[in-house]
Amino acid sequence: MSEWKNLTWKGYLREDGRLGIRNKVLVVYTVECASHVAREIVRTVNLPDVEVIGFGGCTDNEYAIRLLLSLVTHPNVGAVLAVGLGCEYVRADRLAAAAAGKGKAAEFMFIQETGGTTPSIRRGVEIVLEMTKQLKDTPMAPMGFADLVVGAECGGSDFTSGLAGNVAVGKFYDMLGELGGTSIFEEIVEAVGLKKMLLERAADEKAGKELAYTYDKALAYCRSVRQYSVSPGNFAGGLSTIEEKSMGALAKSGSRPIRGVLKVAMTPPGKGLWLLDSTPDPYFMQFGITNPNDNEGLMDLISCGCHLTILVTGRGNVTGSAVAPVVKVTGNHETYVKMEEDMDFDAGLVLEGRATMEETAQELGRYIGRVCGGKRTKGEALGHKEFCIPYKYQEKRCRG
Repeated sequence: MSEWKNLTWKGYLREDGRLGIRNKVLVVYTVECASHVAREIVRTVNLPDVEVIGFGGCTDNEYAIRLLLSLVTHPNVGAVLAVGLGCEYVRADRLAAAAAGKGKAAEFMFIQETGGTTPSIRRGVEIVLEMTKQLKDTPMAPMGFADLVVGAECGGSDFTSGLAGNVAVGKFYDMLGELGGTSIFEEIVEAVGLKKMLLERAADEKAGKELAYTYDKALAYCRSVRQYSVSPGNFAGGLSTIEEKSMGALAKSGSRPIRGVLKVAMTPPGKGLWLLDSTPDPYFMQFGITNPNDNEGLMDLISCGCHLTILVTGRGNVTGSAVAPVVKVTGNHETYVKMEEDMDFDAGLVLEGRATMEETAQELGRYIGRVCGGKRTKGEALGHKEFCIPYKYQEKRCRG
């Protein structure tokens, strides 16, 4: 722990006082009609850390708008170009204004006003190239684990996830908490059968009420759609029930008290361990499902200010993120060997008797420290920049 306590790196200092571990330019489209122009701007610029994200919908959806607003103001983002067609609900000018309000370089344009595809791409490239020059002057400041916000979820789980992968992350979370850092875990639909265990870890009465409401809502949701968060791939990997998968999924949260429940795009109000509720609230169930894929879950975590995320996978995963690094951890040594190009960290050595869980968690912390200091994850090196922003209905706060 003393090693971690003294470990620092240089973070990008933002005007609002937050620190980032990356310095990205985001090109954000606000409707699918603008996606080609936005992607062509990024493709033409072809520079590291110039990324494209966007929302394909044309009609209003508060969840997606909140998520986009949180991403354009994220501490890993230094500049934003918002690209709209001109007649959609999500306004490019308002996204740019939100980013500018946090001191970021920000511009917007509407394709209808700019003159169509080619003039918009040309103008967008000019704007982004100028932004990349400005970001070279971003001030830097010391940053350590106490300043870090980390998110975790699991995907492609197998029998090793609950024995090694998720457990190693949980141990890391415990260590991070001791150093004053902030951690967030999600997938409440993968806590089915574990309500008592969740409530026993509530930090106080308010947190207990939030956890109970969130669990009950998730269970009702699963029943209403007649689907629980367990897949044929999980069964093929040696898991037998949703309860068995839930035990492994909860392990990634560690053992510290859970301070409360966050909604998507909500910044943790304090340090410590938090549960992210991304399940749709029970009013407009036709608006999406919870976590239609792993990347949507990662984006939800990142929207809460996570500097990086950890994706635990037993069977393997290749996804990355356009906004924050994704550290892919596997508890299956065979998976690590087979997919070493994509897997960042092998926690399966524990099951092979070649490392203790304590040693594995310590090494995971060292790796994360190097990523924060600028080391590219496997996904970043391969160019994985996925994102997913669906329609969904969520209230702004927990009703617990």
